[in-house]
Amino acid sequence: MPIIELQDVSKLYGFGDATTLALDEVSLTIEEGEFVAVMGPSGCGKSTLMNMIGLLDRPTHGLYSLHGKAVARLRAGQRAKIRRDTVGFIFQSFNLLPRLTVLENVALPLAYKGMSIGRRVKLAADMLERVGLRDREFYFPAHLSGGQAQCAAIARALVNHPKIIIADEPTGNLDSASSRLVMELLSEIHKSGNTILFVTHNPELTRYATRVVYMHDGGIVHDESTVLGEVAATAHKSIFSSATMTEEDDFAGVSALMKIAPDAKASKTKTKSDKKGKKPAKAKGRKKGAKS
Repeated sequence: MPIIELQDVSKLYGFGDATTLALDEVSLTIEEGEFVAVMGPSGCGKSTLMNMIGLLDRPTHGLYSLHGKAVARLRAGQRAKIRRDTVGFIFQSFNLLPRLTVLENVALPLAYKGMSIGRRVKLAADMLERVGLRDREFYFPAHLSGGQAQCAAIARALVNHPKIIIADEPTGNLDSASSRLVMELLSEIHKSGNTILFVTHNPELTRYATRVVYMHDGGIVHDESTVLGEVAATAHKSIFSSATMTEEDDFAGVSALMKIAPDAKASKTKTKSDKKGKKPAKAKGRKKGAKS
């Protein structure tokens, strides 16, 4: 049974003439243990899809099943509980609380389970050791590098031992070395059996995925399985290039130029005639040497 199943899911924002179609009848099935990369241009619906899967939002139309259970129409409290116990989020901007230490940030999700302070600290410290930040547990987020901050965010996402990890452009604010560190860490997490979905604009990062989904204008336009360690074949190509110019487009362009050209020519002719017929202005003052 698939861990995630979406059937004809659509998401609309706004009302009337201001309605925006963020997702357009998306159908997607993800098996447990997959490492899925989601690619596409800005504004194509990637983040909306992640929010939908992570139960941060609900579809306007369509069905969503998580572990075989319909979750699209659950109440807010029910969705929050499933989200807490099933999904771990990793954000591009880290979203660490600046006034809490790294250890306190990682332990925070456990507080919502009513766990004792001692138990929370122990689990958070163990998770920080797993991501290589045990020696930074009493630092504040401002004292970490970008890569370290993202590793701390990953530790926080994992501390509840979720089945699904959703990473929305986790390397977007990082340099190449830090990006590699974060992706290697996600790869190790994937080997432990977690299902991972991550959004990226970087084709090179598809090396870590077992599958790549391409989105455009709110829909899925391509879905391919990949080999670990190899860049996805379609990622090499620009499938989101601008539309090819047709003969009608050429005629439309010529027509527009013809409308502009006569006006420009008439304006130019008018300017020349004005200059030709224009007489020099007479001096209002008296000529030099004139008698009073």
